[in-house]
Amino acid sequence: MPTFDIVSQVDMQEVRNAVDQAAREIVNRYDFKGTNTSIRLTDDGIALESSAEGRLEAAIDVLKGKLVKRKVSLKSVAGGDIKPASSGRVQTLFTLNQGIPQDAAKELSKVIRDAKLKVQVQIQGDQLRVQGKKRDDLQEVIQMLRDLDYRLPLQYINFRD
Repeated sequence: MPTFDIVSQVDMQEVRNAVDQAAREIVNRYDFKGTNTSIRLTDDGIALESSAEGRLEAAIDVLKGKLVKRKVSLKSVAGGDIKPASSGRVQTLFTLNQGIPQDAAKELSKVIRDAKLKVQVQIQGDQLRVQGKKRDDLQEVIQMLRDLDYRLPLQYINFRD
């Protein structure tokens, strides 16, 4: 019986590369001179800090541009609220969304079931498994979810006949 899995993953190597490229650009750009703007990858996500709110927003734009160039979906990056830090500085933290949360999995499952295709959907932790008798039905599910443009970046893996 043909199956495939729906997951939401972020390629951490690409994120690391994007953060490194953004950090290099921030160090070299003239408009960031003297602002002491920094960007780093932490266990929690991506942390940015600067002495001025305007420079922090520009650093966020640089980071987002580098993420897009490295083909990391901006849907997988959450947060980014600017908060004051110590000694008059401002900071922000972006978190990376890995996996499909339970509520989103239920919502996707309902969307697939409402399409009236002859497939079964199972929630398995932070991913969904879709089974069907025909490969064409599974391909219709994939196309339907791509057209849906869901709030999470979705990947379709382990397609088996």
